[in-house]
Amino acid sequence: MVKQQIIDWLLEGDVSIQYQVWRDLLGVDKKKLQDRISNEGWGYKFLCKRNSDGHWGERFYQPKWTSTHYTLLDLRNLNLSPTNNIAQETIELVLQNNHADDGGIRLGPSTSQFSDLCVNGMFLNYASYFKTAEKKLQSIVDCILNERMPDGGFNCRTTRSGAIHSSLHSTISVLEGLTEFQKTGYPYRKKEISEAIKTGIEFILMHQLYLSDRTGQLIDKKFLTLTYPCRWRYDILRAMDYFQYAGISWDNRMTEALTYLNKKQNKDCTWNLNAAHSGQVHFIMEKAGKPSQWNTLRMLRIKKYFEIE
Repeated sequence: MVKQQIIDWLLEGDVSIQYQVWRDLLGVDKKKLQDRISNEGWGYKFLCKRNSDGHWGERFYQPKWTSTHYTLLDLRNLNLSPTNNIAQETIELVLQNNHADDGGIRLGPSTSQFSDLCVNGMFLNYASYFKTAEKKLQSIVDCILNERMPDGGFNCRTTRSGAIHSSLHSTISVLEGLTEFQKTGYPYRKKEISEAIKTGIEFILMHQLYLSDRTGQLIDKKFLTLTYPCRWRYDILRAMDYFQYAGISWDNRMTEALTYLNKKQNKDCTWNLNAAHSGQVHFIMEKAGKPSQWNTLRMLRIKKYFEIE
């Protein structure tokens, strides 16, 4: 495919894909197209799965991918309208019933003392996107900032197993949450958040996105697997997509990861969905092993942002 053929192929996809293609690749923010996400396609399917008690799945975090938490994250990444009443009402429900003693969001009834840092980052991401009142998110921001590690990143295992080195998984989830909080325009602890974003990005770049800073070896082969949705898991495509979204300038330490991503391109200029994370889902958006509109869209907007042919 030539570039226009790829664009045409993407515009044949779900309305959420169409909206992001117009906005991110063609430079036109079609709000009427965004409004359709709640009424058709994947967005409509997710919204229809909501239970009468206001949750998805069984409760906030159970079962994993069909829970309220991950469904709200999916809806945010579809770019459902930020003023969608269903998403906003569900977030308010979570805030009323799921606060942990440390100020974060507890996963369930038996986990009242400590929250999970990765979940706090993801929650801050979609709660900020869906315009939750800043005051209601301040304790979550405090909880996250309290867990920044000396190496500049974050690790959700610090409160569980005493981890002393940051995790790329935790760091990317926190960066997405803090960045969305600031993009929404909330001024709370702006200086500290900006510093945490800066050091978190440096932590990822220090690893050239996927290599050990001590040995130079591949940390985890799954970091090179192109999946979607990402869930809580880190991979280099997610990191590069975050960099373009956050407006980060090019850094030569991104080169090896981008070179690898370019090698994953198919002859028809698309990118595949390499694998899906195991577990029950509401429905399958794309099949593993096939050309992926999600991954192709994300790669094209990365290349557009960094002005790479």
